[in-house]
Amino acid sequence: MNATINLEKKHFPVLLDELISIISPLYGGTFIDCTFGQGGYSKKILSNKNNIVIALDRDSKTLTTARKLTKEFKDRFIFVNEKFSNIDKLKFSNRNLKAIIFDLGYSINQINDLEKGLSFNSKGKLNMRLGKNLISAHDVVNKMPYEELSKVFRYFGEEQKSKIIAKNIINIRSKKIILTEDLVNIIENIKKKHSKINKSTKVFQSLRILVNNEISQLMLGLINSFKLLPIGGILAVVTFHSIEDRIVKFFFKNYSEDKKNSRYFPEIKKNKKIFKIINKKPITPSKNEIILNPPSRSAKLRYAKKIDNFNDFNDFFKKFEYLLKIEKFGDNI
Repeated sequence: MNATINLEKKHFPVLLDELISIISPLYGGTFIDCTFGQGGYSKKILSNKNNIVIALDRDSKTLTTARKLTKEFKDRFIFVNEKFSNIDKLKFSNRNLKAIIFDLGYSINQINDLEKGLSFNSKGKLNMRLGKNLISAHDVVNKMPYEELSKVFRYFGEEQKSKIIAKNIINIRSKKIILTEDLVNIIENIKKKHSKINKSTKVFQSLRILVNNEISQLMLGLINSFKLLPIGGILAVVTFHSIEDRIVKFFFKNYSEDKKNSRYFPEIKKNKKIFKIINKKPITPSKNEIILNPPSRSAKLRYAKKIDNFNDFNDFFKKFEYLLKIEKFGDNI
């Protein structure tokens, strides 16, 4: 789901006011924007002259906007063209790190970039690479075996017709190379009932997640951000679909609450509390924001304050092991 597209094709960072109130940039400090995009969050934070922003983005096409901010804010803005999973490799001397933020949506520029192929209106060879990728959606659709392909659609897109879509892809690609418009036609011919969302949405989502390793990227990004944050720092994440929201919710909740034991099972090993959650329920956009920016309707903002250090996240990986295994299908192409 795109965080920043609207009818006027302008950039609207979702839940901006809510996020700013959470991270409290008025008091000055260093903030890391892990998903720079068109720089909406970074610009707002930099409007206070006491703030420093370090921004990351894997998409090299964000460099144009980043250069403008570098020129405007000079020593207060640093941009790194890198995946946010590698946030722990950042080198910076300022220790006054207040918050790390993630917006997992996509900018209007990325959606409108037909070469990236995130839009259903794209033509030609499938892509969906956001930067620093090993495979493309073209490789997945035209090479991946049936069983693996159907699982990608089912678990990454939550597509109910995953098997029949995968079967039709296999049949058609035996005769020709499948292009973007071919994939859209395959899906539309199978899903004939009217739908409020584009019929290709779930399949496109699943391919984007796989191609960009979004499951492992998010999990490592959360863990490495936690390690980088000082005690008292804020970790805030805006999600746009149920899979990434489940991951973020579990990460915060699992390491902030005591697990309840059942009398029927052995005592559960308690996790160390490393987060304090202020809002148990996610923050969602107001009616006015949804009217202004309709795709923001699916956004959920979760955040937590770091209260202790910790280094054992095995149960986090175990919880989503099934998704990580599916993501590995891309390694075999």
